[in-house]
Amino acid sequence: MSLTIPSPHSGAAPSVEPDAVPLSGSVPAGGAQPRTYQVRTFGCQMNVHDSERMAGMLEDAGYVPADGEHADVVVFNTCAVRENADNKLYGNLGILAPVKAANPGMQIAVGGCLAQKDRETILKKAPWVDAVFGTHNVGALPALLDRARHNNEAQLEILESLDVFPSTLPTKRDSVYSGWVSISVGCNNTCTFCIVPALRGKEKDRRPGDILAEIQALVDDGAIEVTLLGQNVNSYGVEFGDRQAFSKLLRACGDIQGLERVRFTSPHPAAFTDDVIDAMAETPNVMPQLHMPLQSGSDRILKAMKRSYRSTKFLGILDKVRDRIPHAAISTDIIVGFPGETEEDFQATLDVVEKSRFATAFTFQYSKRPGTPAADLPDQLPKAVVQERFERLTALQDRIAAEENRKQLGRRLEVMVTAQSGRKSGETHRLSGRSQDQRLVHFSVPDGAPAPRPGDLVTVTITEAAAFHLVADPTLEDYNLRRSRAGDAWDRSQADSCGAPAPGAAGTEPKAVSLGMPSLPLRTR
Repeated sequence: MSLTIPSPHSGAAPSVEPDAVPLSGSVPAGGAQPRTYQVRTFGCQMNVHDSERMAGMLEDAGYVPADGEHADVVVFNTCAVRENADNKLYGNLGILAPVKAANPGMQIAVGGCLAQKDRETILKKAPWVDAVFGTHNVGALPALLDRARHNNEAQLEILESLDVFPSTLPTKRDSVYSGWVSISVGCNNTCTFCIVPALRGKEKDRRPGDILAEIQALVDDGAIEVTLLGQNVNSYGVEFGDRQAFSKLLRACGDIQGLERVRFTSPHPAAFTDDVIDAMAETPNVMPQLHMPLQSGSDRILKAMKRSYRSTKFLGILDKVRDRIPHAAISTDIIVGFPGETEEDFQATLDVVEKSRFATAFTFQYSKRPGTPAADLPDQLPKAVVQERFERLTALQDRIAAEENRKQLGRRLEVMVTAQSGRKSGETHRLSGRSQDQRLVHFSVPDGAPAPRPGDLVTVTITEAAAFHLVADPTLEDYNLRRSRAGDAWDRSQADSCGAPAPGAAGTEPKAVSLGMPSLPLRTR
């Protein structure tokens, strides 16, 4: 079912003095210059990949990435999982209201999970928004913007089920050396804390041939790394009745020439089977890294969450993975303060975390989300109790992460150089990259050594370790650079964007998509 409602609002922002803010985002006179766009993303890797599609469709429709902060079109791709998602969106929309008032041709669009959930509420709270679209009709974005501009009227279009599988849409990749590939969308689980199934719908699986064709196209364009995405990625195949479809897909990725690194996120422990572990261990380009969401170490809380596994099964999976892949780095998600969680329940979580030895953990304080079963549960915990437990958990995990990273001291790791540098790169002059197990590595280039490009691979010995990153300051003899097809693709992308290739100058990649969440394994609090 489709819900299409032209808004009664004109789409204009509240009246302010035009000279109160700097002019930006004006529509070019006579169409002499193409309109510019910017996509701002909040949420998970699915949202990041959806934003790449939004960017691709806008460029397919003739828009160009904005050079700097200001754009003719600003698109918000939203998340509805966290409690402050609404505040984050409306705060950003409020900031843009006077900017739009000073620039009448500017347009603002809101899509994603919060748009799917709130619908008309967005236009009531922010009548200067021009277009609202949901998770099932990402492809409608350019048409909604055109219609809003033509009719001088905000447009709201929400579909109740998937219209076109998103991966068939044009995509502007955020990175030339790696890419996301959706293998499924939606979720068949009923976790009581999660609103995603209501917003993304039931699981829909892509055919294996379509997935492999997209991966091959990425590799042909120069990418050497892909991350397979699914709400429950290891449930892939349920729609067409093949319980081993995911392990077969991993093995098929191993046959793609030029594909050096394969990752996936996020699996569900209840459906994580031995054939997947075997495929990980036996397929050389599947990386020794696993993100396995725990959520809670208490069996009583797991039952209340409807997570359909218990702590013993979870720890057993980790044991099997480490038996087959000894150097695997395992990360996780944990929720603190679920309704009814006792001190005993929380201690059970601490115990499982101690045993699991996670390389990193995304730790969250439970937030009450309207529309989820957990929102109506009794015994909602006081904020002070949740905060205190959260701080104890993060202190424990920080200690474990530091201990696990110290085990990397003296190891030689192959690091794929990224375009992003660390916060202190200006002081340290170090570049950044990811090891095969996805650890963040800051490294220096010895005097006299060739500098790498983003996408190239360097092999270095780890000399320092902290909780959230590793450091390598190699000698000339210890430093090994392998130039890659991905680095060549980076050079081509710089030339195509009129930017002079600057080997080793990480952080210069033009950004059409503003990402709201770091890649694994950085832990967010």
